Amino acid sequence: MAMTRRQAVSLIGVPTDIGAGTRGASMGPEALRVAGLTHALERQGVDVRDTGNLSGPPNPWRLPIKGYRHLDEVVRWNQSLYEAVWAELQQGRMPIMLGGDHSLGIGSVSAVARHCRAQGKRLRVLWLDAHTDFNTAALTPSGNVHGMPVACLCGYGPDELVNLGGPGPALLPSQLRMIGIRSVDPGERQFVHAVGLDIYDMRSIDELGMRGVMQAALAQLSADEHLHISFDVDFLDPDIAPGVGTTVRGGPTWREAQLCMEMLADTGRIGSLDIVELNPALDIHNRTAEVAVELVESLFGKSTLVRQA
Repeated sequence: MAMTRRQAVSLIGVPTDIGAGTRGASMGPEALRVAGLTHALERQGVDVRDTGNLSGPPNPWRLPIKGYRHLDEVVRWNQSLYEAVWAELQQGRMPIMLGGDHSLGIGSVSAVARHCRAQGKRLRVLWLDAHTDFNTAALTPSGNVHGMPVACLCGYGPDELVNLGGPGPALLPSQLRMIGIRSVDPGERQFVHAVGLDIYDMRSIDELGMRGVMQAALAQLSADEHLHISFDVDFLDPDIAPGVGTTVRGGPTWREAQLCMEMLADTGRIGSLDIVELNPALDIHNRTAEVAVELVESLFGKSTLVRQA
């Protein structure tokens, strides 16, 4: 059933596009605020605390070095985010990371994984994205770290990012469910199969429907399981969400995305959230931010009718 107790959440803005190949995601946190994220959550009975924006190094816009662009800067931003997410979890509050590009998922998920280990909770990460984000320095065509966070979280990346939350990988591949995938680089395609990632691409959604995909992704969810949702806005079809730097046609429709969020809300297990890759410089009158806010409101329980258990 949907959340019934008053949820305490903390918004953490991370205004950087340090890991991306297109500038502009650094403006994402403010676009989400302008689109009314705080008020949307408060309408669902949520206690919202906006902690403001983290600070970090500027984007130097350099070429890759040994397969990574801006690695030192990416590490510094993720270290700051890791500490901020960990601090909110320690206070019993749910962190909502407002990105920023998806390289920030390393810091966010690493802190959540540490929290779950400390609490003895199981962790399941749902990666809502057009891309698998499982590139490495050897596989990447660009060197952009926003194409690598899942690989880093699973132990395939530079030590500074793999060990961000302590020695060893933050996640096992079995803890991940990837939904909406429709763009995978050639070398990356072989790698995700080799490690056994649980991927529900757009063909799966076409064949099974969003309901069938979500039932499979949420199967055997335990009572003490912590769900982390990493929501890359390019998960959505660009017809409804044009404001991203890496648009890929053929994504979930508005209604499919709403069903996804509503079914996640129904679990009552959501413990942390990323909203990333919103690029206002490429948007139309902040439309993508407004769609993202609508979906997040559904993630926190908004529905047309109250569903009976």
